[in-house]
Amino acid sequence: MTPGRVYLVGAGPGDPGLITVRGLALLRDADVIVYDRLVSPELLDEASPAAIRIYAGKVAGSHSIDQEQINALLVHHARRGRKVVRLKCGDPFVFGRGGEEAEALAASEIPFEIVPGVSSAIAVPACAGIPLTHRRLSSSFAVVTGHDCDKARPDVDWARLATAVDTLVILMAARTLPRIARELIAHGRSPDTPVAVTRLNSLEATAVTTTLGAVTGGIELEPPVVVVVGEVAALGQRQTAASVLSDRTVARILANL
Repeated sequence: MTPGRVYLVGAGPGDPGLITVRGLALLRDADVIVYDRLVSPELLDEASPAAIRIYAGKVAGSHSIDQEQINALLVHHARRGRKVVRLKCGDPFVFGRGGEEAEALAASEIPFEIVPGVSSAIAVPACAGIPLTHRRLSSSFAVVTGHDCDKARPDVDWARLATAVDTLVILMAARTLPRIARELIAHGRSPDTPVAVTRLNSLEATAVTTTLGAVTGGIELEPPVVVVVGEVAALGQRQTAASVLSDRTVARILANL
């Protein structure tokens, strides 16, 4: 049997309207859809009723299917001549394990295509009125994972990142942000550096703006969030109706945790 094809499709940051035109067309034509936890149900409704839907959601500490099984599923269905859409939140190559899936498909000689998506690392701060670059405030940014700070020997070099770029965008940091803040301050970032914790629900963005020093003692965050560290984080205060917390208010919240 002639093998089918796998499409690693970025679904965007949550709102179904933010998928690309190419991604939506492939979703509507798919025989099999392997989708992530944060993919909008409205987006899945765009698929054919006959399409096989396979949930491959992951929550910290609880994976419905491990990565090796996901890779095997993609290969299995493609070898049966099916058009397979691997629907991933954000962009498949930005902390989406799309690179691992592409490697597995290439090793199995399965034809595949990458369909980029709008990454939450850029879209969520933007919807909260926070530009990652700004002519006066930021000429560089880095996107890093917050999970890494849990490791005994982190792969992320927080010592260098503390002062290497103007803006840090930290994904998956709901649990580790206080520890990250302490690392950044210890290696030269000012405790007064603005920090914005942003969320996107459909196209409605919310942000809590505080300082790096204020979150070192702990802060209650409900994932998924995108954390922005840098001077641009304060721009959300002026450019949206975001919720802005003073250091005194943050201290009161932390005291009651």
